Amino acid sequence: MPTAENGSPDTAPDTQPGTESARRAVEAVWRIESARIVAALARYTGELELAEDVAQEALAEALVTWAREGAPANPVGWLLTTARRRAIDGFRRRSGLDARYAMLAGRLAEGEAAAGAVDPRERQDDLPWDPDRVDDDILALIFMACHPVLSPEARVALTLRAVGGLSSEEIARAFLVPVPTVQARITRAKKTIAAAGVPFEQPPAAERRERLGGVLSVLYVTFTEGSTATSGDRLLRADLAYEAIRLARMLAALLPGEPEVYGLLALFELTSARFPARTGPDGEAVLLEDQDRRLWDRSAIRRGQAALARATAGRGLGPYGLQAAIASCHASASSVAETDWERIVLLYEALGRVAPSPVVELNRAVAVAMANGPGLALSIVDELAASGRLAGSHLLPGVRGELLARLGRGAEARAELEFAARLCGNARERAVLLRKAAALD
Repeated sequence: MPTAENGSPDTAPDTQPGTESARRAVEAVWRIESARIVAALARYTGELELAEDVAQEALAEALVTWAREGAPANPVGWLLTTARRRAIDGFRRRSGLDARYAMLAGRLAEGEAAAGAVDPRERQDDLPWDPDRVDDDILALIFMACHPVLSPEARVALTLRAVGGLSSEEIARAFLVPVPTVQARITRAKKTIAAAGVPFEQPPAAERRERLGGVLSVLYVTFTEGSTATSGDRLLRADLAYEAIRLARMLAALLPGEPEVYGLLALFELTSARFPARTGPDGEAVLLEDQDRRLWDRSAIRRGQAALARATAGRGLGPYGLQAAIASCHASASSVAETDWERIVLLYEALGRVAPSPVVELNRAVAVAMANGPGLALSIVDELAASGRLAGSHLLPGVRGELLARLGRGAEARAELEFAARLCGNARERAVLLRKAAALD
């Protein structure tokens, strides 16, 4: 039975109860354990692309076998055993690779089920991997998927595919790009990794911290797109944001000594806590001042604040930790008026020194407006506009229009808000901008 390229098994409808049960079981195991399965196979085969290929073949075989015989007691072990036997068959078919096959077969000899001498159903409790290496395998997979030889777009796609277990269709739908584009990015990424000879291993300790920034950046981009989509007719792409949270939790568990990992996780938890109140019944955007804070997820807020406490321990807060501290100010306030805007201004100033960017400066201007009034904030925004660093973005004219409205300059404010609406790619955000502009008539 075929499988969907770059993702979970093909889910074409089937009326057989056993087939439907098998499909659900395979999808559940793949969604939860795909990173562990692919990582273990990549370590044994030494090739990420081969690891994914044999994993997909095992999934296809599981759909048939589990429909007929029921899911095994140890489905992950069954899939690994089947995939590794497929890998052996592949090496057998490759000319000139006898030595490599012998090496691989030697590794597999430790488990008779993996070598095929014993039916896997008779050895369901035999995990065909070293349990002490599982965390190391996943961490190596994350660093490989986010290797600096890849473009940022390729890192995001490969991470969501190899570590998150998302299909090409799911990734394409999340980022509103054609499926072939995502497939091409993933294919090029795997070929680039193979051509560059990137080993399947964790980078050395000294190099890991240097490359960790790229890993965190991939998760940040993924979550940001999920929390406020750049285009389309939905404000939130919650499934994408929650996938980034899941991966951040995994990374925090694997690297408990890295405060900035906890800073990123805290930012995700505290930001996602507001998701239930950010959209109305029809999907329309609800502004912060209009949100029903009783809908905010208090469990997520507690998790975020606990992660922020771990990020604060040791070295000072990094860029993600500072953003999490800002999110914590919002999460702990009972209303917009009761928010500690002075502290938020100070945090944005610190963030601007650690990770300067025009967006950070624009956000600082918003905080300054809330703390000290729109006049000083407008001068900051005007300087940004003169620099041209946010040309083409709807964010700057949107903020400028708000400030002008507060200063009583209605005609100018309306023009800025309408301009921002023309630049905005998200239909829900655009509707808010046009509604504000219309209110100034």
